[in-house]
Amino acid sequence: MTSPSEALQIAVLNALLADEAVAAIVGDRILDGTRPQVFPCITFGPRDYVSEDYDCFPSRVESLQLDCWTREGGKTWGAAALCDAVKAALHLKELDLDGHALTLLRVEAVRVFLDSDSQTAHGVVTLEAEIEER
Repeated sequence: MTSPSEALQIAVLNALLADEAVAAIVGDRILDGTRPQVFPCITFGPRDYVSEDYDCFPSRVESLQLDCWTREGGKTWGAAALCDAVKAALHLKELDLDGHALTLLRVEAVRVFLDSDSQTAHGVVTLEAEIEER
């Protein structure tokens, strides 16, 4: 059985790959934790969770950061559009988690800015997932 964190990442990855709007922007360029070399793309960023056990069920609230990268000559609108597509693909969606139950998935925050090179736009989408561990 996969861990709840791994199951969440796999479910999010599959949802993003299956979404037509996301795929139209990044294709299959969704990476795990590496700095992008090809743009546009999405990378999985930091995550954390807090245990919240209810009625004898082990549960957690997990936060997961998705980084959305574009490079359009110092403009941020491509990253903003990618963040919007990611939000539409994931916010309040019901995803299957291998061996666990996702009770709620929501986009908590979106932020877009230029990186220090003044060429790379960086969008940050923060997800919050409530998971019943099995």
